[in-house]
Amino acid sequence: MKNKEFNIPPIYAVLLAIISVQCGAAIAKSLFPAIGAAGTASIRIGVSAIILLIAYRPNLKAITPEQWKIVVPYGLSLGAMNLIFYLAIERIPIGLAVTLEFIGPLVVAIIGSRRLVDYCWVILAAIGITLIAPWTNNNVNALGILFALLAGGLWAAYIVLGGKISQIMNGGQAVSTGMLFAAILILPFGFYENGLANLTPKLLGMGIALALLSSAIPFTLEMKALGELPPRTFSILMSLEPAAASICAFVFLQEHLNFYEILAVVCVVIASVGSTLTAKR
Repeated sequence: MKNKEFNIPPIYAVLLAIISVQCGAAIAKSLFPAIGAAGTASIRIGVSAIILLIAYRPNLKAITPEQWKIVVPYGLSLGAMNLIFYLAIERIPIGLAVTLEFIGPLVVAIIGSRRLVDYCWVILAAIGITLIAPWTNNNVNALGILFALLAGGLWAAYIVLGGKISQIMNGGQAVSTGMLFAAILILPFGFYENGLANLTPKLLGMGIALALLSSAIPFTLEMKALGELPPRTFSILMSLEPAAASICAFVFLQEHLNFYEILAVVCVVIASVGSTLTAKR
C-alpha cells in the first residue's frame, strides 16, 4: 500500500518520461539567452552527475580495465550528445532538432539489414530530412541542421556503447560513472563560454529543474517501464518523441512549424514506428 501512489502503469510511465524530457528541453532553450547553450548543458550534466553519484555511489576502484574501455567513451558520447543537441536547438526549433536527431537510433535499429521493408523506412526518414533541409527555402538554419544530425550520430554511438556496457556492468553504476565523464567533458565548455559566470539563484534553480526533468525523472520512469514492457512496445512509444517535442515547443516556446516541417516530423515518426514493428526479434 505504501508505494501505491507511485504505481504508474508502464505505458504512462514512458509517456510521462517523454513529456518530462521535452519540457526540460523547453526550459533549456529559455536559459540560452542568459547562460548560453554550453552553460545550460554544463548545469544539466553537472547537476545530473551529482544526483546520480549520490544515488548510486559507484565504486570507481572496483571498475575493471574492460569496463573502463566502454564506460569512458559511453560517458563522453553522452556528454557530447547533450552539448551538440543544445547547440542545435539554439538555432532551429526543438521539434525539428529532435526529428533529425532521431535518425541516429533509426539507423542503429535497421543497420545491417538487407530486407526491402527496412529500406522503405530509410527512404521515408530521408524524405523527412529533405523536407527540413535548407534548399526548401524554409529559412531553417543549416548549422542547426548539421548539429542535430551530429547529435543523432552521437545518440547512435551512445546506444551501441550503452548496450555493451550493460552486459558487463550494473546499470546504475554504469550511468553514474558515465555521467561523471560527461560532466568532465562538458564543464570546460560552460566556463569557456562564460555562461556559468552569469548564474543567479533563479537561473540555478531552473538548471536544477532542467536536470530533474531531463535526466533524473525520465531515467527513473524509463527504468520502471523497461522492467514491465516488451522492448518493441517501449521502442514504439519512444518513437513518439519528435511529435512530443514539437507539441511541447509549441506550448511552452510558441515555436510554430510549417506544413512541410510537420510532414517531416510525421515521416520520421512513421519510419521509426514502422522499423520497430517490422524488426526481427
